[in-house]
Amino acid sequence: MAYALVDRARATDDPEVTRRLVTLADDQGLDELAELWADAPAISLPGALWRLYLLRAWVQRDPVSAARQFEAGRGRVLPREVVAGLADPPGPDGVRDLADAVLTGVFEGDLDVALDRAAAFCWVVAGGRAAHADELDDVDGEQADRVTRTGHALARTADQLAAAARRWRAGTLT
Repeated sequence: MAYALVDRARATDDPEVTRRLVTLADDQGLDELAELWADAPAISLPGALWRLYLLRAWVQRDPVSAARQFEAGRGRVLPREVVAGLADPPGPDGVRDLADAVLTGVFEGDLDVALDRAAAFCWVVAGGRAAHADELDDVDGEQADRVTRTGHALARTADQLAAAARRWRAGTLT
């Protein structure tokens, strides 16, 4: 189904088709997409799409935190910050727009570029979470550990998205 979605979107110039695909999780629910793709290998097209929809859902649900975490991670992973392509300074509207632009890129642009942008965003946000965990370390060690774990998970997601981008370029993304 993942290939069918991408192929269908790329076969048309209808912006309404792209808009519906970008908002697919909003309209159908993440649970429906989870049934399709959550168990797919991380470095596969369905696995990458699942991660992109999850990332977009988080950003749409909490754009203030997403922007704050991106801002906190800026300068920690500088080249990736540029690849993410987020406005300066990043704000809630900017991170929402980026999440939509990444999925739009999957369906209208270069899939590998969209995956690289999403990976870069995740790496920067993971850096922001690491900075926040450092601040919490002396105040609330348990909370610092939780933030560190979520940062590591997001960095792992970034690695998976970047690997999917490399496989797409090589023609081996399944």
